[in-house]
Amino acid sequence: MILHGYFRSTASWRVRIVLGLKGVAFDQRAHHLRHGDQRRPAFLALNPQGLLPVLELDDGTALTQSLAIAEYLDEIHPEPPLLPADPVPRAHVRAIAQLIACDIHPIQNLRVLARLREMGHDEAAVHRWAADIIRDGLDACEQILRRSDGPYCFGPAPTLADAVLIPQLANARRFGAEGDWPRIAAIAAHCATHPAFMAADAGAQPDAE
Repeated sequence: MILHGYFRSTASWRVRIVLGLKGVAFDQRAHHLRHGDQRRPAFLALNPQGLLPVLELDDGTALTQSLAIAEYLDEIHPEPPLLPADPVPRAHVRAIAQLIACDIHPIQNLRVLARLREMGHDEAAVHRWAADIIRDGLDACEQILRRSDGPYCFGPAPTLADAVLIPQLANARRFGAEGDWPRIAAIAAHCATHPAFMAADAGAQPDAE
C-alpha cells in the first residue's frame, strides 16, 4: 500500500496511526500542501477532490477520506479492532471521531484559512478563528470523554476516536487553543507511549520540516 499524505496533515496522521495499530506495512508519498502539490494533475487523477490522504492499494485502487480509509482497514484487518462490537459504544466512538473530523477540522483547515485571508482578514484574526473553532470543539470532546473510563478515549485499548483526537491536539497547539481538558490530556499522555502513535507523529515522518 502507498499512503499519499503530508507530515502535518492531521487527516493523513489519523491513517498513519491506524496503519500502525494494525501492523500494516506501507510506503509513503509526500505531497506538500503549502506548495500546492495536491492540485497537480497527477494527484488529482488519484483524488479529484484534491485532498489528502489517499491510500493507494496494491491493485492501484485509490481510497479517499480518512474515516472511510480507517474503517476499510478495520474491515480487512479486524485485529485489533478500532470499533467496539456493541452498537452503543461503537456509536460513541464514531461520534467523537466525527465531531473532530467533520465539525472541527474542516472549519480550521488550510483551505478555509486561505479563504479568510483572501477575504481580507489579517493573520491574527485567522489564527483566532482557528483557535476558537478548535477550543469549542475540544471543550465538547472533554465533556463527552469524561463519561468514559480507561486510559484511552473508550476503555483499555485505542480506538478510532484516539486516532482522530491525537492529531487534532497538534493543531490545538499550533494555533494556541487552550482549555480545561484534563481527560484529554491524560489520554494524550497515554497515547504518547504507544508505538503506533509515536511512529505516526508528524515529527517522525520523512517529509517533516
